[in-house]
Amino acid sequence: MRIVTIALLLASAVSAASAQTATTCKAQAAEKKLSGAAMTSFVKKCQKDATTTCDTSAKDRKLAGAAKTSFTKKCVTDAVGT
Repeated sequence: MRIVTIALLLASAVSAASAQTATTCKAQAAEKKLSGAAMTSFVKKCQKDATTTCDTSAKDRKLAGAAKTSFTKKCVTDAVGT
């Protein structure tokens, strides 16, 4: 039952985080027509900002251990884009 609860919390948290970041870092870089070192730098900073935001969100949800790691990883991946 505990795993189901954690899974539901993660699913709702990820969808909320995705809604906040409608545009991914890579999409923003493409809109700005960045390439090369400028794109790398922009995406790196954006990823750092996303990590901070996702860590704060995980803390607010009182996640710890594997649940926090999983949530943060998914949240950052969604924010950065593939």
